[in-house]
Amino acid sequence: MDTSHHLDGKLLFALAISAVAGVLFWNTWPLYPFKLLVVLMHESGHAAATLLVGGSVDLIRISPDQGGVTYSRFPPSLLRQVIISSAGYVGSTISGCVLLWLAARSKEGRWPLIALAAWCALVTVLYVRDGFTLVFVGGCALALGLLARFGPALLRRAVLVFLAAFSCSYALYDIRDDLLHLASSGASDADALARVTYLPAIVWGVLWGLLSLVLVALTLRRILVSPRAEAVAAV
Repeated sequence: MDTSHHLDGKLLFALAISAVAGVLFWNTWPLYPFKLLVVLMHESGHAAATLLVGGSVDLIRISPDQGGVTYSRFPPSLLRQVIISSAGYVGSTISGCVLLWLAARSKEGRWPLIALAAWCALVTVLYVRDGFTLVFVGGCALALGLLARFGPALLRRAVLVFLAAFSCSYALYDIRDDLLHLASSGASDADALARVTYLPAIVWGVLWGLLSLVLVALTLRRILVSPRAEAVAAV
């Protein structure tokens, strides 16, 4: 088996542990910084989508209560609004899938962590204006950079798998907790789309949840199914 295309047994175990830890210890303090990091992924998804549709981003802010906001400007358009609002939750899932794929492909896990550190540093320089976000995102850049430079290969890859699993889990948890319950605060991305499209927020939540599940399933299939096995099955 080509190990450059597959997760080995230890990393599969790390993936399973990550998923279990996310469920059992969701509200414990050790997971707090990981939650904030995924919130940053969420807001970065909004920012990236804004730039892709021809808009501009003023700032990104992360709050201690695990909230986040992206202040941006873009030409008025329903399609642009749908793309930008959807890019938060779906973007978190895509980020998790990319990290999972990179963990499977990378033997050392160093360059993906360097890329993550560079992303945190870039966000800090371009879009961070408040003290809490500056300390947190700058600290993430430093921690990821140190791990990439000095951490053992197994730890680096395990961290990538954990971040990937946690990012996907957090996106789905947010959709369930923030968008699909009846006591919505009216401030979610789905609520924003509901106001401009007249489709209920729960519809957007279900669509994002289904899309996220499909993306995760396709990524795992791509990683875990041997190309050789696929060829034999085709024969």
